[in-house]
Amino acid sequence: MRLKFFTILFFTSLVINFCSAQLCQGSLGDPIVNTTFGNGANPGPPLTAATTTYQYVANDCPGDGFYTVRNNTASCFGNTWHSFTTDHTGDPNGYFMLVNASVQPSAFYLDTVRGLCGNTTYEFAAWIMNVILPSGCNGNSNQPNLTFSIERTDGTVLQTYNTVNIAPLSSPTWKQYGFFFTTPVGVTDIVLRIFNNAQGGCGNDLALDDITFRPCGPLLDPSITGTQSDTTSLCEGTAGNYIFTCSVSGGFNNPVYQWQERINNTAWIDLPGETNLSLSKIFAANTPAGIYEYRLAVAEIGNLGSPQCRINSRPLRVVINSKPVTTATNNGPVCERTIINLTATGGSLYQWSGPNGFTGSGSPLQLTNIQLNQAGKYYVTVTNAVGCSNIDSTVIAVNPAPLASTAFANASICVGDSIQLIAAGGPPYNWIPPAGLSNATIFNPKASPSQTTTYRVMVTNAAGCADTATTTITLTSLAAVNAGPDKAILRGQKIQLAGTVSGQGISYSWSPPLYIDDIYSMQPFVNPPSDISYILTAVSGCNTVADTMFVKVYNDLYIPNAFTPDGNGINDTWNISALEAYPGFELFIFNRYGQLVFKTNSTPVTWAGTCNGKPCMNGVYTYVIKTGNDQEPIKGTVMILR
Repeated sequence: MRLKFFTILFFTSLVINFCSAQLCQGSLGDPIVNTTFGNGANPGPPLTAATTTYQYVANDCPGDGFYTVRNNTASCFGNTWHSFTTDHTGDPNGYFMLVNASVQPSAFYLDTVRGLCGNTTYEFAAWIMNVILPSGCNGNSNQPNLTFSIERTDGTVLQTYNTVNIAPLSSPTWKQYGFFFTTPVGVTDIVLRIFNNAQGGCGNDLALDDITFRPCGPLLDPSITGTQSDTTSLCEGTAGNYIFTCSVSGGFNNPVYQWQERINNTAWIDLPGETNLSLSKIFAANTPAGIYEYRLAVAEIGNLGSPQCRINSRPLRVVINSKPVTTATNNGPVCERTIINLTATGGSLYQWSGPNGFTGSGSPLQLTNIQLNQAGKYYVTVTNAVGCSNIDSTVIAVNPAPLASTAFANASICVGDSIQLIAAGGPPYNWIPPAGLSNATIFNPKASPSQTTTYRVMVTNAAGCADTATTTITLTSLAAVNAGPDKAILRGQKIQLAGTVSGQGISYSWSPPLYIDDIYSMQPFVNPPSDISYILTAVSGCNTVADTMFVKVYNDLYIPNAFTPDGNGINDTWNISALEAYPGFELFIFNRYGQLVFKTNSTPVTWAGTCNGKPCMNGVYTYVIKTGNDQEPIKGTVMILR
């Protein structure tokens, strides 16, 4: 009967404490206890004998009633446990306690915490993970159910807190559980006991990490006067003055205060004499770059000297940012009228200034067509990503450049002629290309190019600066003319001449200007009444040439009707001279049997009266002439007489 009554009383106490317990809602002090289980390679060392009643195993995946210390766990019990590779803080080498609960409910963790302050509120907290998967144990696993008990060293319970069942989750998830409690007057040592209320077997497997005890007190709300943030910043070399204040909610009977400082994440130190709710801090211009943090520590009077009794505000931070480390350079010395590149490093923004009111931004910054009056010192303000600036400088040197020139930019000469080039601005002189020049390294070479050529002359001074100028020599070719072949027409016809002209800058004309439609046309039409010669004349800037062609005019088409091919030199061939007036004619001669004995389409027509290479018989032969001008063929007979 006593056992039943005790059990009912115990669980009633748990429910009451669970309903009222929570993490500290005010401000916390530095951890008095921070049990992280350490870090290193697997496995971690066993806990001390007084810490747990479970047995330690060095391997992963402990069985019921066993535990291990690990920095990871993987593939336990047929992959029914979560596999995870870090502790609660994400440290891949950080240890955690991995527990497989005993079959019967029992306490599995015990620790004595010493050196607390009496009549002081503390927060206890720990991070817990249910390591079994929701699918483990066919979806019906036992769930961890923990009671945290804070006791006097004589066993008197001061405070308890129950987590209720910690359900399995689909991904490995750490959750913080905790509550706050107050030590009685004069009590400085307490005992922490963690009791697992659930049965072991399939499930009730957990990981434990980062157990902390921290002083808990009223809410401290610090601020930096004039800012909305807990952090403000300065640039190195800039002075600043800040006032830090802190409001303290009710809860202390007789509080006392102490401002603390920490520089670059070193230890917190008390600032002598700074025991009010506000702190004025002056940062001289020569204050080194770094992170300067300030917080207010608060405790009941008489307890301020013990860190275990203090609570602390969240830090207020002044960040003194370093000036950018800069460089400023240029690609000089350069020659006048070339390009200067100004380059700076060390920041994200670059603003330049220089001689003659020059301003510009960026890096690199290009200055084109640089002049002598732009030489001198150029300053650059380099600003980094946090807005801090530094000034650097670089000196630009500009060497004077020579001025190359030529006596003329363009000239024309005839093929085969030469011309003298003239340059100034040197010496030395270097003409390019050297082809066709009498000497490519003097100021006045003679040029005899074989084609139109642009010559470029370069002059260079002692500083190595150069300039160029050009002269283009245009080559004019000699005129050439061809009046074309001689022509033949019948009186009253017209014919087109076939003249051609070549060369550069040519003018041409025909003469005489008689019976011609256009004397300035290269291929005009003519219709002279009698034989005439036409002259085509071409004129260039270099020469004048002419050519003559002859136009034969026939009165009509005369066709002889007989000839005597007897070899006496008289009338031995049959000639039709006027056929040359019909360029497309065809002549056919047939014997009396209709057999073709002769044909031709070229002039002069000179049939010697042969048939197949032998003298034809005397007699009458028929001819047919196709004139090639869509007219009816001309037909007739011719007689051979010997």
